[in-house]
Amino acid sequence: MRVALMATCIGDTMFPDVPRATVRLLERLGVDVDVPQGGTCCGQPMINTGYFDEAEPLVRAYAEAFADHDAVVLPSGSCAGSVRHQHELVAKRSGDAALEAAVERHAPRAYELSEFLVDVLGVTDVGASFPHRVAYHPTCHSLRMLGVGDRPRRLLEAVDGLELVDLPGERECCGFGGTFALKNAEVSSAMGEDKARHVVESEAEVLVAGDSSCLMQIGGILSRRGDPVRTMHLAEVLAGVEEDA
Repeated sequence: MRVALMATCIGDTMFPDVPRATVRLLERLGVDVDVPQGGTCCGQPMINTGYFDEAEPLVRAYAEAFADHDAVVLPSGSCAGSVRHQHELVAKRSGDAALEAAVERHAPRAYELSEFLVDVLGVTDVGASFPHRVAYHPTCHSLRMLGVGDRPRRLLEAVDGLELVDLPGERECCGFGGTFALKNAEVSSAMGEDKARHVVESEAEVLVAGDSSCLMQIGGILSRRGDPVRTMHLAEVLAGVEEDA
């Protein structure tokens, strides 16, 4: 099986430790990982805002970059959701039959990290150790668009020393929503404040999620409030990033 990583634009530019941790984790599990240079942005920011024509070049770039791979791992539920469900909308709008066919081939091969680990590799215990109290935030796209269910929790529960605590209102959105945070800043901030308060109420040391964008939203609010809770991506916990700190 030829496996590739799409680092995602936010991972590539703002949170590079997340794609690095993803590669480290997969290689530890015996997976050879390609990182094609053409895999940049999935186009979700434009698609969500209604700019389908502007997203088309990115959908084409994705289709070309990952054409020869059997699976593409994305450490982001929102990006995986965009590839699986939104690329088809852009391809149909383009009127290009070749692009539609390419999307039809590549969309089912896109996996959010926990999906790939549990469903493709068939593992929940990845040999990680993380002796901390952890709360898990199920991000909106992973929860509702992809339906990852309890896969991330099963992976966390298998981590040695990790205590997984309940997060009040865990299914509530953090308020980021990409361009939503820019166009509706006050509502976004209020939603983020609610989520941050619930995180503190959980008495967790670390908040874990599968989307860096959500962690950026919640982590920024926690930091400004002076709350000591750290934020970490699921890939970082499973890869044992803290062991190298």
